[in-house]
Amino acid sequence: MNSTLNKVMLIGHLGDDVKMHYFKADSCIGKFSLATNETYINKETGEKITSTEWHNIVVRNKAAELCEKYLSKGDKIYVEGRIKSRQWQAEDGTTKYITEIQAIDFTFLTTKKENKSIDSPKETNFDSKNNGLPENDLPSQLSN
Repeated sequence: MNSTLNKVMLIGHLGDDVKMHYFKADSCIGKFSLATNETYINKETGEKITSTEWHNIVVRNKAAELCEKYLSKGDKIYVEGRIKSRQWQAEDGTTKYITEIQAIDFTFLTTKKENKSIDSPKETNFDSKNNGLPENDLPSQLSN
């Protein structure tokens, strides 16, 4: 097999609200941190230990706008994407590094911004062949 795979699947809680960055030509990105937890028992002490891993999530264009609209700190989300590492020069001359998850697909599992008078989208699937745009303009709905 000569092919490779770069795929990540995460379920976690937002560490903060989605931060938006807008660019020329009507494009934008949204960024947020996602916490995933692992719980285990320390064999020596019997103590229950919870370890939290933080992930930097990046969503683009319409997907970013949907995340900003419906997600807030503490909300639970499923994210599928790929790992991307990058580096840059800081103003002080040091080299900075970051590893991010470029989101391709996501599903809102819980949202605090749900408007009780109208149904809010719970699941949104994005077509990677369509430059990350939604398959249709309205997210599909899950039954409550």
